[in-house]
Amino acid sequence: MALDEQLVSLTFFCRASRLKLLRCVIRDAAELVGLDEDATDAVVLAVNEACMNIMQHAYAMDPRGRIEVVISQEKNAMVFRLRDYAKPINTDAVEPRDLDDIRPGGLGVHFIRSLMDECGFLDTPEGGGNLFEMKKLINRKGDQNGVSG
Repeated sequence: MALDEQLVSLTFFCRASRLKLLRCVIRDAAELVGLDEDATDAVVLAVNEACMNIMQHAYAMDPRGRIEVVISQEKNAMVFRLRDYAKPINTDAVEPRDLDDIRPGGLGVHFIRSLMDECGFLDTPEGGGNLFEMKKLINRKGDQNGVSG
């Protein structure tokens, strides 16, 4: 597979029901690049959480809100770029809740940061909105310590 190859692009509206389709696409793309089962579960959960955060916080569940997800392979990583067209957010204010604060919800940022190898906001794209990127290193199925057998 070529370096920096876009695998799939998916655009959907702000409806939680669309996340099931997204999760299926992520699983298929993860299999295509050779992610193991644990890494596949991690990227599915992280991208799902990030999209749910966009729906809840950027769009306030407005069903007209549009989310674009681009999945690519870059060298030894699977890359996810999520774009919305909501008002640009203060990226410095996006922090995980203290884990000692026990109550439902609010752990998406914590999950994303712990499940992905890299994540962060990119510069505001042309046309506005927000652009968030996450990367997961590819440890191929059957690899031990990064060495194929």
